[in-house]
Amino acid sequence: MDRLEHGDLTVVDGLQINNWDRKVLEELKAGGVTGVNATCAVWEGPQETLRAVADWYELARENSDLVVLADNADDIRAAKRDGRLAVLLGFQNTSPFGDDYRMVEVFRRLGVRVAQLTYNIQNLVGGACYDEHDSGLTAYGRFIVAEMNRVGMLVDLSHVGNRTCRDAIDASAGPVAITHANPLSFVDSPRNKPDDVIEALAARGGVLGCCLYPNVIGGEKTTRRQFCDMVAGLVEKIGPDHVALGSDCTRNWSQDYVAWLRNGRWRPASAVPVEPQWPVWPSWFGGPADFPVLTEGLLEAGLPETVVAQVLGGNWLRLFDTVFPGAEQ
Repeated sequence: MDRLEHGDLTVVDGLQINNWDRKVLEELKAGGVTGVNATCAVWEGPQETLRAVADWYELARENSDLVVLADNADDIRAAKRDGRLAVLLGFQNTSPFGDDYRMVEVFRRLGVRVAQLTYNIQNLVGGACYDEHDSGLTAYGRFIVAEMNRVGMLVDLSHVGNRTCRDAIDASAGPVAITHANPLSFVDSPRNKPDDVIEALAARGGVLGCCLYPNVIGGEKTTRRQFCDMVAGLVEKIGPDHVALGSDCTRNWSQDYVAWLRNGRWRPASAVPVEPQWPVWPSWFGGPADFPVLTEGLLEAGLPETVVAQVLGGNWLRLFDTVFPGAEQ
C-alpha cells in the first residue's frame, strides 16, 4: 500500500481567526486545507456581526475560484473535488445573539454554522475560562443551546469555563465540540481542558480540536514531536473518533487586534498592566501553509494512516454530518 499523502486528505481546521484576504486564502490552499471554521465575530453585537457576515459574502464572491461558503459537510467534500476552500462561518462568542435567542436562527439562515458560548469572560450564556468564578450555564444559556441544537449550529466550548462546559455537554441534545484547545495535562493554561470535560465531551460523541496556538502548547520551543505525541496520546485515551485539529491561526493582523481580542469593550486598555502581544509560533508551524508537517508528525508519532485521516479532517466531517441537519422542526 502506498504511503498516505497529505494531498489525498480532506483537511478540515476546527478554527482560524485570520484577517481574511486572497493571500490568506492562498496560504490555506498551499497547506492543503479544504475546510475551515472561520471566526467572523468575537465581541461584536448583532449589527456589527451582520456587516462581518456581509464582508464574507463579498470576499467569497470576489474569490470564487478559491473559496466557497459551506453549509454542510458535503459542501466541504465537494470543495475537495473542485480544488477550493470551503468556509464555515463561526462565532467565538454568543454576543452576536444579544439577549434574544431568536437570533440563533437568524444567523443560522445567514450561514453561521458554529458558535462558541463564551469568550474568556462571563456573558449572558455562562461562565468562561478566565473567570474567577464559573457560574455554569445560565437559564438563557440553556435556551441558546437548545435553539442551536434545533437549527443545526455546532456548540463550541473552547474558551468556556469548565463548569459551564459540563453543563452545556449535559444540556445539549447532540454532540458538541471544543474546536481549539488541548488537555490541561499537556500545558497548564486556563484555555486548556481537564480530563473530566474531555471525557464527558467524548462520551457524548463530541470532538476536541487540538490547538497549535503558542499559548496553549507551551510556547515556540515546543517541538512537533511533543505536540503530535500529545495528539496520539489523546487518541489512545478517548478514542480515534473524538480527536481533530483546530489551529487557531491568526494570519494578517496588526498588533492592535490582539489587544481587541483580549480587552473587547469590557475593560480599558489602561487596566491591563502589560500590553498584549502576539505570541511567537514554533518554527515548524507558523501558519496554515504548514499543515503538511502535521501529517508527517502524526505518522511519526505512530498513528495509523486511517486515524491520521480522521484527525486531519474526517472527524470534523462526521460531527458536521451529525449536527448540521438540526433537530426536527
